[in-house]
Amino acid sequence: MNGRDVLLVVDVQNDFMPGGALAVPRGDEVVPIINRLARQFTNVVLTQDWHTPGHISFASSHPGKRPFDRIRLGYGEQILWPDHCVQGTEGAAFHGELVIPHVQLVVRKGYHPNVDSYSTFVEADGKHTTGLAGYLRERGIGHVFLCGLATDFCVAWSAIDARRAGFEVTVIEDACRAIDTGGSLAAAARDMAAARVTRTRSMGLAR
Repeated sequence: MNGRDVLLVVDVQNDFMPGGALAVPRGDEVVPIINRLARQFTNVVLTQDWHTPGHISFASSHPGKRPFDRIRLGYGEQILWPDHCVQGTEGAAFHGELVIPHVQLVVRKGYHPNVDSYSTFVEADGKHTTGLAGYLRERGIGHVFLCGLATDFCVAWSAIDARRAGFEVTVIEDACRAIDTGGSLAAAARDMAAARVTRTRSMGLAR
């Protein structure tokens, strides 16, 4: 890949792995694929879900609610999640076999206690930004390649927001895994297609 490309590795963290607090089915399968992919990119950015204790997106913060219930908050519909990726915990740490020594930036998200953040670019209220778009523009990046967890939430929302920010965007499908709750994977596929997000497989990027 060339200097205008970046690999954006989304939330490859312990809590999203089998046995984790919010396990993505077969989420661990992406790790060796991402390690191989990263060697093809000069520019690599990691994202890290980084919630406060008692975060508004946690079902435990809403008496009588259970994980995967849906509620309305000030910024719109919110799926309630098990407590996960709490700041400083082992669950929030990157998977131990993720080995990308040339990572240039780690972007943390979801650390505002009263708003969730699936996207690596803009939080769920549509107001708070992470600054990633500006960083990439300053670096001369034009094409964002995404992989990681989960396809139907943080990957898809990041991909769509990257398109809104004016980048070319490609999701590497075999380097992602989905939660797929309530038709979320099909909905994400439709939304990404509407945003003109390209999808490919890692073999299509092999040199």
